[in-house]
Amino acid sequence: MTLQLKRVYEKPAKEDGMRILVDRLWPRGLTKEKAAVDLWLKEIAPSTTLRKWFDHDPAKWNEFKKRYRKELIGNKEQVAVLKGYLSNGPVTLVYGAKDEEHNDAVVLKEWLVR
Repeated sequence: MTLQLKRVYEKPAKEDGMRILVDRLWPRGLTKEKAAVDLWLKEIAPSTTLRKWFDHDPAKWNEFKKRYRKELIGNKEQVAVLKGYLSNGPVTLVYGAKDEEHNDAVVLKEWLVR
């Protein structure tokens, strides 16, 4: 399984393989063409309640990871869709957050790899 992370604002590359947006909201200021997203799995993103609670606050990071993992466990259908694409070749999870260490895509990748 080849799985990588990339900000959606970074230039797409051939090595990205399937580019899957894993945010609930479409990234600001990007057209579909510029984003070069193959699939938007917004239902795999953290719930609106969890996203708003976290608010990209690194002090809430550990608790956010726990809560989001719990949501992923209950989101079997979307996880199965994502795993199906992972078995077909390289996948890049793309996200809009500025913080490259504290965002839902990081948690999702860790969860899928374990």
